[in-house]
Amino acid sequence: MSEPMREPTFLVLTALAGDPQHGYAVIEDVARMTDGRVRLRAGTLYAALDRLRGEGLIEVDREEVVQSRLRRYYRLTGLGERRLGEESDRLRSQATIADRRLKARHTLGGATA
Repeated sequence: MSEPMREPTFLVLTALAGDPQHGYAVIEDVARMTDGRVRLRAGTLYAALDRLRGEGLIEVDREEVVQSRLRRYYRLTGLGERRLGEESDRLRSQATIADRRLKARHTLGGATA
Protein backbone atom coordinates (compact mmCIF):
# COMPACT_ATOMS: atom_id res chain seq x y z
CA MET A 1 0.00 0.00 0.00
CA SER A 2 1.23 3.47 -0.83
CA GLU A 3 1.76 6.32 1.59
CA PRO A 4 -1.33 8.41 2.38
CA MET A 5 -1.58 11.50 0.18
CA ARG A 6 -1.48 15.02 1.45
CA GLU A 7 -4.77 16.78 0.88
CA PRO A 8 -3.53 19.18 -1.85
CA THR A 9 -2.18 16.22 -3.85
CA PHE A 10 -5.48 14.39 -3.48
CA LEU A 11 -7.40 17.48 -4.59
CA VAL A 12 -5.18 18.14 -7.62
CA LEU A 13 -5.53 14.54 -8.77
CA THR A 14 -9.29 14.72 -8.16
CA ALA A 15 -9.49 17.88 -10.27
CA LEU A 16 -7.68 16.07 -13.07
CA ALA A 17 -9.87 12.95 -12.79
CA GLY A 18 -12.36 14.58 -15.14
CA ASP A 19 -11.24 16.32 -18.30
CA PRO A 20 -7.68 17.61 -18.75
CA GLN A 21 -7.18 21.04 -17.20
CA HIS A 22 -4.59 23.80 -17.20
CA GLY A 23 -3.10 25.07 -13.96
CA TYR A 24 -5.40 28.00 -13.28
CA ALA A 25 -8.45 25.79 -13.94
CA VAL A 26 -7.10 23.30 -11.37
CA ILE A 27 -6.76 26.12 -8.81
CA GLU A 28 -10.37 27.17 -9.45
CA ASP A 29 -11.65 23.59 -9.39
CA VAL A 30 -9.97 22.83 -6.06
CA ALA A 31 -11.43 26.01 -4.55
CA ARG A 32 -14.86 25.02 -5.85
CA MET A 33 -14.58 21.41 -4.58
CA THR A 34 -13.65 22.63 -1.10
CA ASP A 35 -16.07 25.57 -0.96
CA GLY A 36 -13.07 27.90 -0.86
CA ARG A 37 -11.43 26.18 2.13
CA VAL A 38 -8.36 25.21 0.06
CA ARG A 39 -6.86 27.92 -2.13
CA LEU A 40 -3.79 26.69 -3.96
CA ARG A 41 -1.17 29.28 -4.83
CA ALA A 42 0.23 29.19 -8.34
CA GLY A 43 3.80 28.48 -7.23
CA THR A 44 2.67 25.65 -4.97
CA LEU A 45 0.48 24.18 -7.69
CA TYR A 46 3.14 24.21 -10.40
CA ALA A 47 5.69 22.63 -8.06
CA ALA A 48 3.10 19.93 -7.26
CA LEU A 49 2.33 19.40 -10.95
CA ASP A 50 6.05 18.95 -11.68
CA ARG A 51 6.35 16.47 -8.79
CA LEU A 52 3.25 14.53 -9.89
CA ARG A 53 4.62 14.36 -13.44
CA GLY A 54 7.91 13.06 -12.09
CA GLU A 55 6.04 10.38 -10.14
CA GLY A 56 4.13 9.35 -13.27
CA LEU A 57 0.73 10.25 -11.82
CA ILE A 58 -0.08 12.95 -14.40
CA GLU A 59 1.13 13.86 -17.86
CA VAL A 60 0.84 16.76 -20.26
CA ASP A 61 -2.25 16.34 -22.40
CA ARG A 62 -1.59 19.26 -24.73
CA GLU A 63 -0.21 22.78 -24.92
CA GLU A 64 -1.68 25.85 -26.56
CA VAL A 65 -0.79 29.51 -26.77
CA VAL A 66 -3.38 31.86 -25.28
CA GLN A 67 -2.71 35.62 -25.37
CA SER A 68 0.96 34.95 -26.17
CA ARG A 69 1.33 32.65 -23.14
CA LEU A 70 1.79 28.91 -23.14
CA ARG A 71 -1.08 27.07 -21.48
CA ARG A 72 -0.31 23.46 -20.56
CA TYR A 73 -3.13 20.99 -19.91
CA TYR A 74 -2.60 18.00 -17.62
CA ARG A 75 -4.40 14.68 -17.27
CA LEU A 76 -4.19 11.65 -15.01
CA THR A 77 -2.15 8.67 -16.13
CA GLY A 78 -3.31 5.11 -15.49
CA LEU A 79 -1.04 5.06 -12.43
CA GLY A 80 -2.51 8.35 -11.23
CA GLU A 81 -6.01 6.97 -11.60
CA ARG A 82 -5.09 3.87 -9.57
CA ARG A 83 -3.40 5.91 -6.82
CA LEU A 84 -6.37 8.30 -6.60
CA GLY A 85 -8.72 5.32 -6.36
CA GLU A 86 -6.60 3.75 -3.61
CA GLU A 87 -6.54 7.00 -1.64
CA SER A 88 -10.26 7.48 -2.11
CA ASP A 89 -10.85 3.94 -0.77
CA ARG A 90 -8.53 4.59 2.19
CA LEU A 91 -10.29 7.82 3.12
CA ARG A 92 -13.73 6.21 2.72
CA SER A 93 -12.66 3.34 4.99
CA GLN A 94 -11.39 5.74 7.65
CA ALA A 95 -14.59 7.82 7.45
CA THR A 96 -16.69 4.66 7.80
CA ILE A 97 -14.79 3.69 10.97
CA ALA A 98 -15.26 7.18 12.42
CA ASP A 99 -18.99 7.12 11.57
CA ARG A 100 -19.46 3.70 13.19
CA ARG A 101 -17.71 4.78 16.37
CA LEU A 102 -19.71 8.01 16.60
CA LYS A 103 -22.98 6.12 16.08
CA ALA A 104 -22.00 3.54 18.71
CA ARG A 105 -21.13 6.30 21.13
CA HIS A 106 -24.56 7.84 20.74
CA THR A 107 -26.32 4.46 20.83
CA LEU A 108 -24.57 3.51 24.06
CA GLY A 109 -25.36 6.86 25.64
CA GLY A 110 -21.72 7.84 25.71
CA ALA A 111 -22.19 11.23 24.14
CA THR A 112 -21.50 14.21 26.36
CA ALA A 113 -22.73 17.72 25.95
